[in-house]
Amino acid sequence: MIGKLKGLVDSFAEDSVLIDCGGVCYEVFCSSRTLQALPRVGEGAVVFIETIVREDFIKLYGFGSEAEKSWFNLLTTVQGVGARVALSILSIMSPSELSSAVALQDKAMIGRANGVGPKLALRVVTELKGKVPAIGAIDAGTLGLQAALGDGIASSNVADAVSALTNLGYSSAQASAAVARVIAKEGDEAATEKLIRLGLRELSS
Repeated sequence: MIGKLKGLVDSFAEDSVLIDCGGVCYEVFCSSRTLQALPRVGEGAVVFIETIVREDFIKLYGFGSEAEKSWFNLLTTVQGVGARVALSILSIMSPSELSSAVALQDKAMIGRANGVGPKLALRVVTELKGKVPAIGAIDAGTLGLQAALGDGIASSNVADAVSALTNLGYSSAQASAAVARVIAKEGDEAATEKLIRLGLRELSS
């Protein structure tokens, strides 16, 4: 079984790349984040590989890190999440961001991916709760937020506040850390609007 490919980038397609390994070109399907991170045509590249075999096809899926590959495998265990949807989720979120979204039960963040409706997004965060890969580290801001919450699971107002701050351009780590500081002072029952307002104050201080 192929675990990793090392070769030259031969060409790109919309959702895949051809990797030339000693004259043999392998078609590898990747998330858009991975494709964008790959070197230019003619340059050397390394991709971690997951091979999926079906009766009518064999496809190689490529990842820029072991963490991304682990998340792909975990996502595809969720009913309704196939390889295409898993890559769609990984196209908009890094492994760390995905770990944080699951920890915060942030279905809105998952729902931003193409092909993921509200019901499927809820299923993803629900079924994967507590199953974050060991190498899919949660950022320090989210760990601080989990500590502030006590049980590590955010209620909707907290998750919505973190999501709103990330939509304003702050990183998941920054948003989680700011909301954690607000909760430490105001408690986790504060309204979403208040959490956002005070979170912005924390971020600007």
